Amino acid sequence: MRMYLAAVAAILLRNSRKTDSLRRPQPACFCFTWCSAFAAFALLTGCSEEPATVKKADPPPTPLSGRQAFQYLYGSSRMWAPDSQPLTVRSVNVTGVKTEAGKAGGWEILFVSESLARVRTYTWSAVEADGLHKGVFPGQQEAWRAGGSQRPFSPALLKADTVEAYVESVKSAKDYVNKPGTRPPVNFMLEYDAGTRFPNPIWRVLWGGSVSSAEYTVTVDASTGKVVARD
Repeated sequence: MRMYLAAVAAILLRNSRKTDSLRRPQPACFCFTWCSAFAAFALLTGCSEEPATVKKADPPPTPLSGRQAFQYLYGSSRMWAPDSQPLTVRSVNVTGVKTEAGKAGGWEILFVSESLARVRTYTWSAVEADGLHKGVFPGQQEAWRAGGSQRPFSPALLKADTVEAYVESVKSAKDYVNKPGTRPPVNFMLEYDAGTRFPNPIWRVLWGGSVSSAEYTVTVDASTGKVVARD
């Protein structure tokens, strides 16, 4: 197309010169010839311009379920200590990240290493926020010694995800969920407490910020996905 337009412009220019050598052109003819050449040249240069690049908008930040976040953070903790095991998992509500059922914009996991006698906090966040860095971030290490009722557990016991735990909790707490009024945001906490009657790690589905301040709590077995307590 560009070569064709260039040829047309050249022919028009050559014809105008021939006409000038034979006779004095009429003003209208002269104007028409040069205007045609100019129009062809303008079209040629216009076609050669690159289209403007439109920058795509960044996708909105996406929350993760508990098991999704665990998979990210557990792999990172194994680079720190090959024998690392989770002690607690808790969700973090992050401003600017749309919440979804059973998912959160941030997660915090405490991993312990018996060989190092250390505990280390790992976090994941969908965005940069107060006290949280975007993506996987390893925190400071502290001394740790086994003892007490709260104990680390094998990742193989974590079979039920927070999405399942949330669905089962809503079914179990339908009287609370359906009552008039507003309710606090839902949070999740995973732990294994040997001092309780629960044989496996448990998800605590909290309508509130913590176990002590929650308006309502449903406890779900993290291995079977079944509701084992509510209050």
